[in-house]
Amino acid sequence: RSFSSSQSRRKILSIHDLPDRVLPQFSPGSGESRLLHLSWRKSELPRNVLLIKKPGVKSVRAALIEFATHLKATYPNTNIILEPSIASTSTLSYNPSITETLPGNELHDLPSPNHPYHCKVDFVTTFGGDGTILHAASLFATTGFVPPLLAFSMGTLGFLGEWKWHEHEAALYAVMEKGCKILRRGRLKVGLYNVKDSTRTVDENGDPRTSWHAMNEVVLHRGLQAHLVNLSVYINRRLLTTAVADGLILSTPTGSTAYSLSSGGPVLHPSVKALLLTPICPRSLSFRPLVVPHDEDVALRVGDGKTLEVSVDGRRWGSLEGGGETEVRVRGEVLQTEEGDWKGGIPCVKGPGKGKVTPGEGEDGDGGEGDGWVGGLKGVLKFNYAFGEED
Repeated sequence: RSFSSSQSRRKILSIHDLPDRVLPQFSPGSGESRLLHLSWRKSELPRNVLLIKKPGVKSVRAALIEFATHLKATYPNTNIILEPSIASTSTLSYNPSITETLPGNELHDLPSPNHPYHCKVDFVTTFGGDGTILHAASLFATTGFVPPLLAFSMGTLGFLGEWKWHEHEAALYAVMEKGCKILRRGRLKVGLYNVKDSTRTVDENGDPRTSWHAMNEVVLHRGLQAHLVNLSVYINRRLLTTAVADGLILSTPTGSTAYSLSSGGPVLHPSVKALLLTPICPRSLSFRPLVVPHDEDVALRVGDGKTLEVSVDGRRWGSLEGGGETEVRVRGEVLQTEEGDWKGGIPCVKGPGKGKVTPGEGEDGDGGEGDGWVGGLKGVLKFNYAFGEED
């Protein structure tokens, strides 16, 4: 069906009218590959596709429209899911069976546990950079299920984007029918608890605060305060140190190339099961970045009466009051059960490979069985390149 400028043809229905999600099938990759293989049951191809774009860029908007057109032409039974701001301004006027706006205000409000994103969406497609991917992940921050994520690199920063726009038809076919490789990126689970009885703190309505998941990092920082803060760090209930600093970053391996890297932290492979603690401008030079197993329980307290801001993936999540009565607890998400079933994390659809390949290096970014991390890292960080030097 073609697009039209006539707004009367567009039909926007509630997400509640959509069929429930189709569960993806994950199986181990071949050989020693750390990647998984995504497939669907033949009788249950994806039906509900969430499209998320970077705002304010005409080329990105045009790409979303072109992708939606191709999706509906190739798979007529699919349903397009849009956010409110996109549905109200988009020129998607072709009258699909469902053109959905997600509940809530995506510009300001974080998703509520009552919003059924994870119950309806089969896979997510993003058009933009890493910030767009983080925004998409935040829509599933309160649930253990995140649908497969297909990301087109169309932003200013591209650590996470796997596909170029000109590959969109091949990418869609790989997700829908051919099968594709998946890199499951682990998240952090963060909660605010009372130290005395380990119960969750309550919000302004008296309800227990919901735990949150972070794709990149959890940051505790001094906010508008001009002075350093004393932040006590506990690992498995044992005091590690009391840091005097501007704050502390708790990062996933995926987030190791974000705020943590700017603060002097190391770069970790996204498949490493670890949690990274990086201080922000510490007073003591002896407090260096620390890598611990992802299943360690990390707790943070403020003991000097000050209040710290708590941010999750760049969005304010809450605050941690001083006095040592409450603490922020962070732990890596479980990605595989004892029975071997895959759960949690963010299943990212791998592209055909990034980065230049030098003969003889055995680079894994050329579409082979590797995960492309080495080539991607080289392409983005440009190790040992002179400033201004072109590829």
